[in-house]
Amino acid sequence: MDKKILLSSPHMSEEGYEQKYIKEAFDTNWIAPLGENVNKFEEELAEYVGTNHAAALSAGTAAIHMAFKALDVKEGDVVFCSDLTFSATANPITYQNATPVFIDSEKETWNMDPKALEKAFEKYPHPKAVIVVYLYGTPAKIDEIKAICDKHGVPLVEDAAESLGATYKGKQTGTFGKYGIYSFNGNKIITTSGGGMLVSEDEERIAKVRFWVTQSREKARHYEHKEIGYNYRMSNIVAGIGRGQLKVLDLRIKQKTEIYNRYKEGLKEISDIELQPIPEDTVPNHWLTAITVKENSKVKPLDIMVALEKENIESRPVWKPMHMQPVFANCDFVKVEENAVSKDLFERGVCLPSDTKMTEEEQNKVIEIIKGLWK
Repeated sequence: MDKKILLSSPHMSEEGYEQKYIKEAFDTNWIAPLGENVNKFEEELAEYVGTNHAAALSAGTAAIHMAFKALDVKEGDVVFCSDLTFSATANPITYQNATPVFIDSEKETWNMDPKALEKAFEKYPHPKAVIVVYLYGTPAKIDEIKAICDKHGVPLVEDAAESLGATYKGKQTGTFGKYGIYSFNGNKIITTSGGGMLVSEDEERIAKVRFWVTQSREKARHYEHKEIGYNYRMSNIVAGIGRGQLKVLDLRIKQKTEIYNRYKEGLKEISDIELQPIPEDTVPNHWLTAITVKENSKVKPLDIMVALEKENIESRPVWKPMHMQPVFANCDFVKVEENAVSKDLFERGVCLPSDTKMTEEEQNKVIEIIKGLWK
């Protein structure tokens, strides 16, 4: 069988930057959840995205959790959350014993619909926070979303787990709201195997997060704890990988963009297929190239995934919306279209292989298999 073509997998630098920083950690014996790599990774990531403060954590999920804790989200609170996302966006709302209310997508970016968000404020006038997701690396209508949040005096959290390096009007995703989060999970555009980052302009709250994620240990000779803490700090080894990966982030974005453009060109003759749109003023990082198949097409999304699977090629459906997940069956969902946009995208969507190690020849094979289904 041919070598497996993956959806999106770790891609270390050709230059070996990651190994250099890992070696430094070994040479200095800093094999711990603190050290030079952790400090420098925070500084370098913050500088890259254009914010002043960052906390390196064990996962993007941990970063979302700490954002909600920093906002004092608690039992009885409501948090508005993008509906079309991975469950890690919504789960931390429940860690704080709060209630998620899911907001439908719009068709121009596939992200949170500002009209549905405004409608949610009519039904729930006092949510504690709003968390918006940048699906597959494409920025949302963030000007409109932030304006609505500001009008209602509600803090905005950006789940930029999938969109590191993507920009809206020249500004990095993750830097518009009160808090932004990034993920370095194994399948992301850069990876530390597992890890995340919380960014903010609020120096005091970021310092408090660093305190919480190291078990809330007070400054005392003995072990003193006045607050519940968490074991969420990133390790010095993992941070070393992150520092090396950050050096090739721009290259990875370029490669992902080339992959998107090759799919766009290669599939343009199939009128039943549409790629995730790129709105004006946005530069996605194209973490994953996603398509939709028209409802009346003879070829269905499952047909594409099965045909690729037979050739040892990985693809997957678009995220199943949170309002359709059994675990969130009792949560409210706000939409403006009669038929939910998120549900429609899930039912008609496919994420295509977007691995930066995939060769042009391998991508052409993917394209030809898909085109063959319409013959």
